[in-house]
Amino acid sequence: MRITAVLNPNSGTLRTDDPHRLGTVLERLFGEQGHELDYLTTDGSNLIETLEGLASDPSLDAIIACGGDGTASAAAGIAWAHDKAIGILPGGTMNLFARSLGLPLDVELAAEALAAGYLANADIATANGRPFIHQLSVGLHPRTVRLRRAFSYHSRLGKVLASIRAFLASIGRPPVFQVEIETPSGRWSGPLSALSVSNNPYGPGHLPYADSLDSGQLGIYTAGPLDRRQSLQIAADMTLGSWDENPFVKRQLAPDARITFPDLASSARAVIDGELIPLERAIDFKLHAGALKVLMPKRAD
Repeated sequence: MRITAVLNPNSGTLRTDDPHRLGTVLERLFGEQGHELDYLTTDGSNLIETLEGLASDPSLDAIIACGGDGTASAAAGIAWAHDKAIGILPGGTMNLFARSLGLPLDVELAAEALAAGYLANADIATANGRPFIHQLSVGLHPRTVRLRRAFSYHSRLGKVLASIRAFLASIGRPPVFQVEIETPSGRWSGPLSALSVSNNPYGPGHLPYADSLDSGQLGIYTAGPLDRRQSLQIAADMTLGSWDENPFVKRQLAPDARITFPDLASSARAVIDGELIPLERAIDFKLHAGALKVLMPKRAD
């Protein structure tokens, strides 16, 4: 295959590494497996333009994106729109999509696994037509992200610590909002403090990310209304990987859903794959089964 790797030097891993050194490693690893790979570096300000240009190149078989979940989401959405294969290298803080793909979290080990890997089809979801690969969330998560932006950090650990500070500040008075959820199986309405819609259901026993990306189902997770103690319990369970046993978290699965926020404030925000965006009054979610071509790591067998 002919492949171009896009390296984001502002992502968590590459801030402390030389992207050109990594690019040379990628050229070697993929060359040893019979692929033709070149690489380029670009920061967030030019990322979309760069990815669009690569995806429009008919001679290119696949794009590899090295960065955080935001970089992975942008690359996957553009690759899907152009029917191009996408590979992900874990270069961020959480690397949730890379975990769902079964990649090692060490970027060079992940590159070695991808170079010897194979092409497969994965699900991708959309929210009012916008693609996402992990989740869209409302309530506690967006509030935490907004507060975290007020703190300065310069490392992966610093970002984690800033997130903890922001979360503790956000649950002093947990948000409560009204929501209406309509799926093929029925309709529900009521108050919540947190809502997440995921591309495939989260797996148990670890951080909230999907164990596989081919179920053909959205995961719809609701909690609340919550008090401070209940919010802390959910956060602790998410960290420990026991969130699926939390009595305040409810889950349903559906191939599509329409979610409406009848009392939406103009300042309301959502987070989609790590990006803070304005929250729309009504969101149509759809799971596109097997629509994303992905490079998968070499099988264990």
